Amino acid sequence: MAPFPYAGAMRELITGLKFHRQLAHARLLGALLARELEGSTERPALILPVPLHPARLRERGFNQALEIGRPIGRLLQLPVDSGSCRRTRDTPHQMGLHERQRRRNVRGAFSVTGALSGRHVAILDDVVTTGSTAAELARALRRAGAARIEVWAVARTVER
Repeated sequence: MAPFPYAGAMRELITGLKFHRQLAHARLLGALLARELEGSTERPALILPVPLHPARLRERGFNQALEIGRPIGRLLQLPVDSGSCRRTRDTPHQMGLHERQRRRNVRGAFSVTGALSGRHVAILDDVVTTGSTAAELARALRRAGAARIEVWAVARTVER
């Protein structure tokens, strides 16, 4: 589920959040995504924001996926779990990489430490481009026994 194109005002909101620390944008982005998700009948047990490596988290000061997830969790009454998944490798930024390079860049980058066996979970990210990050995190979740995995993002890149 990635209902909005990563273009125009949506792109401005996301880049403002991610690169200019405009944290108020996270509340709006979360509310917009929650509105799109309201009609879903079978909700996951919890939301798992894509984790940042500790070095990236120190550099940025916040995890944009977690910040977007907080209002979604509040509005949809779902727990947001930022502790069960970890990014174990400090991967370079994905921007500018082609699909194959993106897959290689995130290969083996995640570990799951929480008890997620048999659970229905939603991976949350700000933008989906090729899906490489979500796919790699989903692989780690499947190895940890997650029964059903959804991917939620605010936006998706548009094909050119």
